[in-house]
Amino acid sequence: MRIPIPIRRVLPGLLLSLAFILAAVPALADGGEDSGDPGVYVPEAPGSAVLGQDPLEVDVSNTDQGYVMARYTGSAAKAVVQLTGPDGIAYKYFLPPSEKFVPLPLTGGDGTYAVDGYENVEGSTYAVLFKLSVDVTLASEFLPYLYPNQYVLFDQNTRAVSVAAETAAGAEDELDAVARIYHYVVDNVTYDDEKAATVTGGYLPTVDDTLATGTGICFDYAALTTAMLRSQHIPTRLEIGYSGSIYHSWISVYVKDVGWIDKIIEFPGSDWTRMDPTFASNGNSSKSILQYIGDGSNYTLQYLH
Repeated sequence: MRIPIPIRRVLPGLLLSLAFILAAVPALADGGEDSGDPGVYVPEAPGSAVLGQDPLEVDVSNTDQGYVMARYTGSAAKAVVQLTGPDGIAYKYFLPPSEKFVPLPLTGGDGTYAVDGYENVEGSTYAVLFKLSVDVTLASEFLPYLYPNQYVLFDQNTRAVSVAAETAAGAEDELDAVARIYHYVVDNVTYDDEKAATVTGGYLPTVDDTLATGTGICFDYAALTTAMLRSQHIPTRLEIGYSGSIYHSWISVYVKDVGWIDKIIEFPGSDWTRMDPTFASNGNSSKSILQYIGDGSNYTLQYLH
């Protein structure tokens, strides 16, 4: 169920309040009366508007909610859905054979998206299945950063969701909830050097695995933190790019009365520090690490998820 509330016009430089975000988003999956789980946003594939056809389908029924749903049911090793939004950035999503639909985010904002489908032939060779397009008008610009997607996959049964609810319980406001969840991840996950040295292309995080093992690489840190914050209805961007010459992941959040905290979070004291759970955890929040992650020139953004 979706609540069809139009986007409110705002003056340049002003940000929508979280109250409006919650008014514009769809109904949530109820976590239960006694669970303490506020519910999560559940992507759907109703089939009312579909691009492509068997074996690769892209359900575009809910583009106003900031996502499409895709599945590949063929016999090849994998397929690719490439989404290129009005910002001109091409996102490639690799899909193994499955009957299940996977949510893919629309992070380029309003406009026309090219939707291209490919099927793996052999090695790195792909055959074109379709080249189509869809026009997107988001019900809220924040919706792509509240739903789960292929890179940040969770639902109401994910342990990270219940841990987030426990961690944020009693928070004074959204910023306090962000700080609690951020520090939970920093304090409970250590950097996995062996995994970092052996991880292969196409790796996707599993947030509950990161919780269970207590270790991970930057992608795991960012995905877990993002899932926990989104489950608390706090819009969160998982950001991928470079930290210096190192390929890296970090996050940004939107907080009521503050706006987009662009890769930063308020720590005790008067300083603002870039929100990079990996470096904060691995560096034990040392002064030199906090100075590094507090300097935006050390980061180059490529993709939002």
